[in-house]
Amino acid sequence: MTDENKKVRVRFAPSPTGRLHVGGARTAIYNWAFARAMGGDFILRIEDTDPERSTEENVQVILNAMKWLGLDWDEGPEVGGAAGPYFQTQRTDTYAAALEQMKQRGSVYPCFCTKDELDAKRAAAEANEGGYAGYDRTCRDLDPAEAARRIEAGEPHVWRLRVPAERGAIEFDDAVYGHVSFPAEVMDDMIVVRTDGSPTYNFAVVCDDANMGVTHVIRGDDHLSNTPRQILIYEALGFDVPTFAHLSMILGPDGKKLSKRHGAASVEEFCERGYLPDAMVNFLALLGWSLDGETTLIDRKTLCERFSLDRVTKKDAVFDETKLDWMNGQYIKEMGANAWVQASLPWLQEIGATPEDVEARPDFYLGLYPLVAERLTRLDDAAGKLAFMFWGPEVRELDEKSVNKVLKKEGARADEALRACRGVLADEGVAWEAEALQEACRAEGERLELKPKLLFQPQVPVGPKPEAAVPAVARGGVRQHGVAAFVREHRAADPRRRAGSHRLRDERGVRWLTPLTTCPSRPTAPPPIRRAVPTRSSCCATTAPACAAPTAAAARWPARTTRSASLRTAARPSTRTPARAAVSA
Repeated sequence: MTDENKKVRVRFAPSPTGRLHVGGARTAIYNWAFARAMGGDFILRIEDTDPERSTEENVQVILNAMKWLGLDWDEGPEVGGAAGPYFQTQRTDTYAAALEQMKQRGSVYPCFCTKDELDAKRAAAEANEGGYAGYDRTCRDLDPAEAARRIEAGEPHVWRLRVPAERGAIEFDDAVYGHVSFPAEVMDDMIVVRTDGSPTYNFAVVCDDANMGVTHVIRGDDHLSNTPRQILIYEALGFDVPTFAHLSMILGPDGKKLSKRHGAASVEEFCERGYLPDAMVNFLALLGWSLDGETTLIDRKTLCERFSLDRVTKKDAVFDETKLDWMNGQYIKEMGANAWVQASLPWLQEIGATPEDVEARPDFYLGLYPLVAERLTRLDDAAGKLAFMFWGPEVRELDEKSVNKVLKKEGARADEALRACRGVLADEGVAWEAEALQEACRAEGERLELKPKLLFQPQVPVGPKPEAAVPAVARGGVRQHGVAAFVREHRAADPRRRAGSHRLRDERGVRWLTPLTTCPSRPTAPPPIRRAVPTRSSCCATTAPACAAPTAAAARWPARTTRSASLRTAARPSTRTPARAAVSA
């Protein structure tokens, strides 16, 4: 087994046949975090041996997903390294050299059995013996001179591994599953090199891992059955066997393997839906591993310092998107206005924002963040919650249910309430302060004999409870983010907009002035949670350039255009079910 004194070297070896699945992303995260925790090297290797689906475009998709997640590799494509090249199709000479080495050691032999012959033997075994027990080793004891003559004559053949007859059970200690044993009699003489000279998967993987000095192989448990075969190849080549760690499966809510039928299943899809890379890394890391069994929010620094294989469980993990939404919302709350504006721009552009406008009016865009930071679970939610800020002088669309409930309710007198409050807000003689504006509106309501409920409900949906809202106010006041300045600037031009762009603060909490719309149901404040995330850090504010991302991702992954283009959905207040509060590892 691996010398414990060797420097840790791990690899992530995806096949570029499509988008990076979240299961593969979790494997990459575990390898990356383990290498960082152990002071080792993280290698990215591309297994591009599928000529049909392994394209340069798919390679770039994999690299972009790794970059978006912030998983930097020490060796691999675009980085280089002493153990390269890092594409299997460029390593054919190493496979040929390994085959010659095995020939010299007598560890392989040529097999001339045709496919038709093997199919006939399989059919006979299944009919007469109750099942196929593997290759019957017809060519194992061929005279070497006869075998050489047939090869020289150009007869098609494969090369098979000569499993030692005296070999006992194949045993190894898995870092996750513990001691594992496979009986040697179930191991047939597997093919290592095909008729066309191409290596089989198990042979190529062993050659690559051995030549790259990989000390720990961390991968999904669907490869567990490959491990005894690969151990035999390691032994045939005379290489040290690495430490294996097999990860449990990721299941959907229905208990079946996570796939597209459960919704988004690739890293790219989650990027396109407005999840933050730090939140994804945090969430995926907890699908099979825990820091202490209690901590839920874990920043990258802590993950890279504390990750260990002994905390990885062999129990299958369930991909809970509700938990992911909640976790992503926590990271949004902590990321800060500047990072949020840059990260949300791809979705803000859908409702009228432009990069030029962001540069020209930074205070306006920074001021949007405190209006929605407490309520967002994904970045793409911002389009629906802030669409009215970009409507201009004309109201484009209202939520029908909210209109019927608030504006058209019998006795609501919504038109009077709106006219009264607009008049107060347009009055430059009233100080632009929460208390002053509220008292002036109340006075106008008393004059019109409008109860406060009827006066404020059409335009002032109440946000979080005061005790939940105060921390948000403390993190960034209204004036700090320039919202009040924006409202003053646009008073005369658009009295409707000024009622929708300010967040009032008083001793009772926070209120949003949102004309003609209602806010989503009041979110449930989560219970106290042990956090490993430093204050005001996490996410994009502290991990650039790794988290600089959705804007860049939009350029790299034009598939964002496949998202719904309907502003009808974007303009409607979100009906997303509040994220589950109780979250644990």
